[in-house]
Amino acid sequence: MAVVPLTLSISLCLVFTFVVFFLREHARGRFSSAERDSLLPLAEEGVRVAADGPADAADHACGCRDGSRTPCAGCLRS
Repeated sequence: MAVVPLTLSISLCLVFTFVVFFLREHARGRFSSAERDSLLPLAEEGVRVAADGPADAADHACGCRDGSRTPCAGCLRS
């Protein structure tokens, strides 16, 4: 009769695991859904703009720091 307590222990562990995973998925469900998750590989990535020049003022020798021309994108960013 040692099989009955063993079976009950394993069953309770499975039930506890199911409840934990269910609550975790339910909490995540407000932010996501199966339909949305399945379409994520088809989503386009955002366009990334590369930096035009160094952002450090000491390395930047474009001439806009001394006022000889209009500020470039690198100078406006820093």
